[in-house]
Amino acid sequence: MKKLIFSLFTCALVAVSTTTASADQAPDFTLAGQKGSVSLKDYRGKVVYVDFWASWCTPCRKSFPWMNDMQKRYKSKGLQVIGINLDQERDLAEKFLSANPAQFVVAFDPDGKSAEAYNVKGMPSSYIIDRQGNIVKTHIGFRESEVKEMELELAKALSRL
Repeated sequence: MKKLIFSLFTCALVAVSTTTASADQAPDFTLAGQKGSVSLKDYRGKVVYVDFWASWCTPCRKSFPWMNDMQKRYKSKGLQVIGINLDQERDLAEKFLSANPAQFVVAFDPDGKSAEAYNVKGMPSSYIIDRQGNIVKTHIGFRESEVKEMELELAKALSRL
């Protein structure tokens, strides 16, 4: 796990990119959450924005207000944001969440197995998953200059049935 976190940290310093993924099936996960178990399969039929984050990730602090806004604005259209924390110590995640409240589903993966399944390369990393469970967009990093494009991608995924 330490190797994974070091790799993610190193990649986060150099990698900020947006890519369109081929329609690959999103790996399922079942993780402990703030309010019980969180499983991707429970959200089939919705567009899911999965975001991998950690307490030490500075861009993650900036992404939370945007994800809160997206959840609020598009929930009625079928969006579910899921933030997956990768800290090994849950106390670090809880401290982060106290300072940066999440108005979306939060899950905890201290072993990093879901990050490995998604081939996470930097922090934060996000994945737009369509209503059929396919990854339709991936994004590494968070920059204010890219939020309009990211919102357009969410709107596009939400418009498809």
